[in-house]
Amino acid sequence: MLALKSVKQRYQPTPEVGRLLALFRRMVNDCIQIGISSQVTALKRLSVLSWPQRRPYECPTYYKACAVSRAAGILATRKKSLRRGVPTRDPYSLKPQITAYQGFKIRNRALQIPVGPRRYNYIPLSGHTLSVLSAPGVTVRSFTLTETSLSLCISKEVTEVECSETTGVDRNLRNLTVGNDEQAVQYDLSLTVRIAKTTSCIISSFKRNDSRIRQRLASKYGRRRRARTQHLLHNATKRIVGEALESRRAIVLENIEGIRRLYRRGNGQRRRYRRRMNSWSFAEAQRQIEYKARWAGLRVIRLSKKETRGTSVTCPRCGERLQEDLRLGRKLWCATCRVIMDRDVVAAINLSRRGRLRFDRSRTPRESQGGAVEAVKGNPTPTAILRVDALKSSKQAQPKDLTEPLSVSGRVASNLTRKW
Repeated sequence: MLALKSVKQRYQPTPEVGRLLALFRRMVNDCIQIGISSQVTALKRLSVLSWPQRRPYECPTYYKACAVSRAAGILATRKKSLRRGVPTRDPYSLKPQITAYQGFKIRNRALQIPVGPRRYNYIPLSGHTLSVLSAPGVTVRSFTLTETSLSLCISKEVTEVECSETTGVDRNLRNLTVGNDEQAVQYDLSLTVRIAKTTSCIISSFKRNDSRIRQRLASKYGRRRRARTQHLLHNATKRIVGEALESRRAIVLENIEGIRRLYRRGNGQRRRYRRRMNSWSFAEAQRQIEYKARWAGLRVIRLSKKETRGTSVTCPRCGERLQEDLRLGRKLWCATCRVIMDRDVVAAINLSRRGRLRFDRSRTPRESQGGAVEAVKGNPTPTAILRVDALKSSKQAQPKDLTEPLSVSGRVASNLTRKW
């Protein structure tokens, strides 16, 4: 399968590169205006209509073709938002940049880009970028230039790893919980919540009269917060993918699209609580896990909303609904099994089991049964149901805590001293 990712570095632009950045932005904006006025989003039609506007620009034709391609992508995104009923303003490219997939080469440890007729500019590549590009099978597909950074999109053909088990990933505001029936591990992300809170306090303390200065400072602190959050998520997701690759386990993710609707104004929640929940970077964690797993050759199973319903409140032992108690915090207890479990660990285990069912159904009969079996409609197909032997319940039984050892071994904890 084909795996994609990008590598980014900083650079110092020359005057010729700065001129190309401005020209490319103007061409993109011209194509966007023509597309909006003509109600056109198709690439071929937009290319024909915008050619009289792009033709007078003095730049290589590679950038003219890439400008209309970028404009078509922006218009397609706008059309999708309008179809969903999301109010959007007319798009306009503000930051000068270049995105091109033609006319460039990697020569003498530098990126060669055309700037005119038989004239080229060379951007030196950093040591990290060269080490990534030197890996076997890596191909550079395109590059993106801004005023300060260079981003290279690379790809390679990866052999898919044969997985025998699955591991579920439950994304939360303060942690990432990864586990299955054998073990469960929690990666602490509480620092991201403190970073978001500190940044919000700093921005709210600005007292300048000029709104443009306040916006510039807020953007600076916002970029700093985003970079620190992405670094923390990178460390956690790298360990998750590495451990899954070592144990040959497919990664199972839940679908939590539309969760922002739960934290809108008017839902009976406090403003600080809504602000904290809306700063949750759940999509960034999923993006990093998916591209790292694909680059390593691991399979990622994305369950639907119907398949993930009730994963955090369903007992993994007996399947009954877990009960809440304010004294237990994020722990839930089962009235049938008389055990206490962490809701994040419960969600990870249930995700792993439901992803395993999808994983078993997608495998071929030869892989699942170990021999050649003719696939005929109507043949009975046994479904593997993973379960754990539940403890016998009694009225005198005391609840047991399953959360403390689950961070390492996943075994059952000792009995609690108090009666339930």
